[in-house]
Amino acid sequence: MELKRPVFLILAILAVALLLGAALAGATGTGEPGTVDDPLVTRSYVDARINSALSAQVDEALKTYAEKYMVWKVINLSPGQQLEGKAGTEIIVRAGNTVVIDAVGSGIPDLTGGINVSAHQTVSLDHLLIIPRTDGRGISARTRSVVMYKGEVQIK
Repeated sequence: MELKRPVFLILAILAVALLLGAALAGATGTGEPGTVDDPLVTRSYVDARINSALSAQVDEALKTYAEKYMVWKVINLSPGQQLEGKAGTEIIVRAGNTVVIDAVGSGIPDLTGGINVSAHQTVSLDHLLIIPRTDGRGISARTRSVVMYKGEVQIK
């Protein structure tokens, strides 16, 4: 009988050690991936985090771009007001009398008419103009005018 007691004692110690080990392993393995408690993460976890962050930034950039360059805005110009466009700005005069302002002397392309409108020439109604460079080109209202534009403009 004396031999059974040491075997039983050894088995009891081993069982307690296994239970303690399992409890400790379970307690340390509950951390969020990528935290101090669980610093090892998989590549798919990292890719998902990066993609979600980039996706939010790209969505905001596309929204800003669309608001500036893809959506037509309407403005009413009073006599004497000027609308200067940056490169790529599209302009359509819907009502009123406007003339081209062009300090450079190169004019503004009128895509509808297939011509180049020079400084002080009247802009035809419902014609699409595109500002080729950011150099002060635009239109000036002689009368109350309604103008549609896409792009970046400055009203003076």
